[in-house]
Amino acid sequence: MKLYEGQIDKTYLVSSIMVKDVIGRRLEALGVNEMTPITLMNKKGSGTVIIKVRGTRLALGRKISEGIEIKEAVSHGR
Repeated sequence: MKLYEGQIDKTYLVSSIMVKDVIGRRLEALGVNEMTPITLMNKKGSGTVIIKVRGTRLALGRKISEGIEIKEAVSHGR
C-alpha cells in the first residue's frame, strides 16, 4: 500500500521507494530506506503525511508519500 493509505499511529516497514533519484537520495540521507520501520503520526486528505523515522518527525507531501510503498510491521507480543 502507499504511505498515505496507512493508518495513524501504526508502524510499517518501507517495502520500496519509487521517487525521483534526487528525492530518493535525500530520503535515504534522512533515514528512510527499504525495510526501515516508520510510524504514521498524522495525515491530511490531500495525501500529506507526518511520519516518525529513527526518532525524527518528517513531513512529506503527496508526491513523495505516494512513491513510498509500505507493509505492516510484524509485531511480536511480549
